[in-house]
Amino acid sequence: MLASVADLDEAMVAVEQGADLVDLKDPTRGALGAWPVESVRAAVEALGDRALLSATVGDLPVDPESLVEAARRMAATGVAIVKIGFFAASASLDELAAAVRALAAVTAEGTRLVAVLMADQELHLPLLPMLASAGFKGAMLDTADKAAGPLSRHLSAPALADFVDRVRRLSMLCGLAGSLRQSDIAPLAALAPDYLGFRGALCGAGRTSRLDPLKLAAIRQAVRAASNRATATAGKQVATDEMPTSSSAGIRLAAAR
Repeated sequence: MLASVADLDEAMVAVEQGADLVDLKDPTRGALGAWPVESVRAAVEALGDRALLSATVGDLPVDPESLVEAARRMAATGVAIVKIGFFAASASLDELAAAVRALAAVTAEGTRLVAVLMADQELHLPLLPMLASAGFKGAMLDTADKAAGPLSRHLSAPALADFVDRVRRLSMLCGLAGSLRQSDIAPLAALAPDYLGFRGALCGAGRTSRLDPLKLAAIRQAVRAASNRATATAGKQVATDEMPTSSSAGIRLAAAR
């Protein structure tokens, strides 16, 4: 489970409630609003040895030079994972691919990058093998317009399953997010992504309000229960191919440290 947090106090709550991945993201600054670099550095100093932390570079244009600079600046904080948004509404596949190629220089320096693709924009699946070739650690889905409904409103279950399968076969971490509700957990966990990401469902009154520890605990419990069910179901199947299941998610996330 990924929990997006707006400040250090919320990050501490997420750690205490057992979030697998604590995502430093400012919900008041867009879909992937960035924390100030100095705040990310403070979170790493306070929690880096207790939790797996990720941070986004913000809702930036798909400009190779700007993305490389932003990724390096965020990586310098020591955060474990740096998330890069690829907004297809304002860029062609060729422009997205150019940015991916440029970011290969950042992964070559040891930075763990995770690409965030927007399910409510054009989804360029050919980008996935490019991300793997460029050394990205993972790829995930999210939504750019938080008022346009949850992830499942934009992509069908078969399309989501196909995305998860493609990412996992490329040996990258796979995440699903985008205004997820508690009712989304079971069907999405059955697809065996490495993590599900939440913000609004963890808050008292929408994604820009404060994180509610009780709601976070309830979502965490629901994710664990759904993951256990998905693992049990997968274990009963006769596999003709290597089949990743949710049971490996914790191991794969731990390896991202």
